[in-house]
Amino acid sequence: MAKPPANTSPLDPIVSLCKKRGFVYPASEIYGGINGFWDYGPLGVLLKNNIRDHWWRCMVECPPIGPDGVPLQIVGLDSSIIQNPKTWEASGHVGGFSDPMVDCTESKRRYRADHLFLATAFANDGTEIGTFSTLCEGDEAVDDLIRRAKKASKGKSLDDTAIRAETVLCYVDIARDLQEKVIGPDASKPGTLTKPREFNLMFQTYVGAIQSDDAKAYLRPETAQGIFLNYKNVVDTTRVKMPFGIAQVGKSFRNEVTPRNFIFRSREFEQMELEWFCDPDESGKWYDFWKQARMDWWLSLGVDPDNLIFRDHEDDELSHYSNMTVDIEYKYPFTAPEYGELEGIAHRGCFDLTQHQEHSGAKMEYFDQEKQLRLKDEGASPEEVKEKSRYIPNVIEPASGLTRAVLVVLCEAYTVDPDRPSGVYMKFKPKFAPIKAGIFPLVNKDGMPEKATEIYRELREVMTCEYDPKQSIGKRYARMDEIGAPFCVTVDGDTATDDSVTVRHRDDQSQERVKVAELKAYLLERLAD
Repeated sequence: MAKPPANTSPLDPIVSLCKKRGFVYPASEIYGGINGFWDYGPLGVLLKNNIRDHWWRCMVECPPIGPDGVPLQIVGLDSSIIQNPKTWEASGHVGGFSDPMVDCTESKRRYRADHLFLATAFANDGTEIGTFSTLCEGDEAVDDLIRRAKKASKGKSLDDTAIRAETVLCYVDIARDLQEKVIGPDASKPGTLTKPREFNLMFQTYVGAIQSDDAKAYLRPETAQGIFLNYKNVVDTTRVKMPFGIAQVGKSFRNEVTPRNFIFRSREFEQMELEWFCDPDESGKWYDFWKQARMDWWLSLGVDPDNLIFRDHEDDELSHYSNMTVDIEYKYPFTAPEYGELEGIAHRGCFDLTQHQEHSGAKMEYFDQEKQLRLKDEGASPEEVKEKSRYIPNVIEPASGLTRAVLVVLCEAYTVDPDRPSGVYMKFKPKFAPIKAGIFPLVNKDGMPEKATEIYRELREVMTCEYDPKQSIGKRYARMDEIGAPFCVTVDGDTATDDSVTVRHRDDQSQERVKVAELKAYLLERLAD
């Protein structure tokens, strides 16, 4: 039977521009690439670093103002990618960090079972029959897949994800015969899907010369555990007091079954994570605080407020460590009109520190002297003072992907404009644009290249800019539109007489004359927003 033609992704134009202009390349492209890995080109690394530096500035160097009007205490950390493997046993990653995996014997592709549960199925006669579950044995396995499907569909009811309840119940009864009734996403005939099996997402490696179980280690699947391992070090070696935060930006690795949607889900990625340690009695207040603080940060990138929402996790989709979790979701081109995960703010309770205390023997309690004095002043009993002034902190974790932030900024910036020679421009907020200004001589004669070079050498001290003397001025403008430079500065025939240059604005293509002596201040003022 003929399969429906594969749809092109709404991300395709953005992916194409990213390759064309040097934002993102497929990793190992000359060898055919490697699925789930990406390289950031000259413009991509500038964009990524601009977003990273903004996060670090807002979280560590100049943290938010707390509910009491006092700036928060947040320090930075850069922990090792490889930690003692007992770390991941304590955190639950060794035993529980896995996905159900299904293989297709025809297409040789691999799928997550919960994703197949949401996929469209076609009967032998080519008619669409809704969605299909994967092959499984027994009601317990089906129930587990339903739970995973609900989690993958962001906690909505199965009916809301176009999975009819009666269809699901039918699959429970026909699970063993399902192989003859549906066709996999990339297969031409039924019966090609294997039964689901668990697949641990951590990359394994070995430390030392001998590859044995004793030398087995893992590339970290998250940056959070390195923070928890150093919690006591930070308390003992700095002047932080409860509540306080430890922030980290770094690489993480997950051997995803089905990496997809460009850099949205990849196997190597960068995270921006904060662990906020607080008194258990105040954890609810801080959970609410960080929800709003993180939404405000995403808006500071220039993201359209209509493209961002909060979504609370339902009880059956919470992670094993979480008391409650809310996602900030973004309306990606591949999820629209729905939203997809961007950042999670999780109330982790005292799970992580308690686990590491039990597995390592290291004491993770915090003695809160200020709380002790306050309780005494309030007339609390000696027993209550003793019980409440020494505790294992609760943790609120705002965790986001730096590489996912890059994708959001690219999606927000991509603007189609058929009236431009390029047909599209990247409308980056000026402070995050990889290149702030293009510096051009109108023609390569009459002293214009020399003057443009002089201006470029002055501006490059305070902003990332490019000197470009090649091609027509229209083609240079078009290129700057595609890379998202907010300004183009052109030295022309009048510059020698009026000591002014033409400044072109990317968004509305307007032009104005600016004195060379005032140019630096003029641009810096407009780049500060």
